[in-house]
Amino acid sequence: MKILVLGSAAGGGFPQWNCNCTNCNGVRKGTIKARARTQSSIAVSSNGTDWVLINASPDVLTQLRANPAMQPARAIRDSGIAAVMVMDAQIDHVTGLLMLREGKKKLNLYCTDSVWDDLNHGLPLVPVLSHYCGVERQAISDQPFEVPGIAGIRFHPLPLKSKAPPYSPHRANPQPGDNNGLLIENLETGKTLFYAPGLGEIEPHVRAIMEKADCVLVDGTVWTGDEMITLGLSAKTAADMGHLQLSGAGGMIELLDAVGPRRKVLIHINNTNPILNEDSAEHAQLAQHGIEVAFDGMEISL
Repeated sequence: MKILVLGSAAGGGFPQWNCNCTNCNGVRKGTIKARARTQSSIAVSSNGTDWVLINASPDVLTQLRANPAMQPARAIRDSGIAAVMVMDAQIDHVTGLLMLREGKKKLNLYCTDSVWDDLNHGLPLVPVLSHYCGVERQAISDQPFEVPGIAGIRFHPLPLKSKAPPYSPHRANPQPGDNNGLLIENLETGKTLFYAPGLGEIEPHVRAIMEKADCVLVDGTVWTGDEMITLGLSAKTAADMGHLQLSGAGGMIELLDAVGPRRKVLIHINNTNPILNEDSAEHAQLAQHGIEVAFDGMEISL
């Protein structure tokens, strides 16, 4: 089973188009050791030809061009994308669906009822796509499932506590299914990866999954809870945005230390996060804890 990180940044990417924070300015000018990143998305395959795209970033076309394996060229019009799975209805995880509108077949879209409702009303991408390729929806609940054409891989969805999008009727009162994680299982080897780019709270069932998975690929959005406020970029804390900060008591580093030995990788990194600077003390601290930072093009095999 191969997991390909197509994009590893949070919304806006890195550098963000309108941001001149130390990180964004530094990577543009080449004054810091950092890699540019597109907005978060991964792809999963068992044969290297047929893929499940998990989250459809606004940068999806750039990501597909950077990964020729996802264009197997078996016909004059072709794609390696057998299905698209979205974990929530956030803009940075669903607007890439519009970029896939030229397909000859309907988009094979896996999502929960809550996400489907948001994509029909709050951010009505499905009605728009009905004028192009259309969408064939596959419902996700809390039950494991397999995707036709993706042999030997089972997907185990689980609800997460985070924030629904601002255009969702559940924004102030999140419901199960608004935000989801995914345990991805190689049925041949038994190896698993837990994927959760948005985590606002670690519930017991989430911790249990993280203690079981061979690799965790999880939310690394911000270093401190008040990072955006301190930099004068927002009035929102990490919790307001539905994310758990990395540092401090109760943060993601502490949690990852507690779940025991396994591969630990952070994804969905905000442009302000000091871990993006590979020479920073924060980046070094992650290394001391055995935690990696995902980058575009990173491959994980299980």
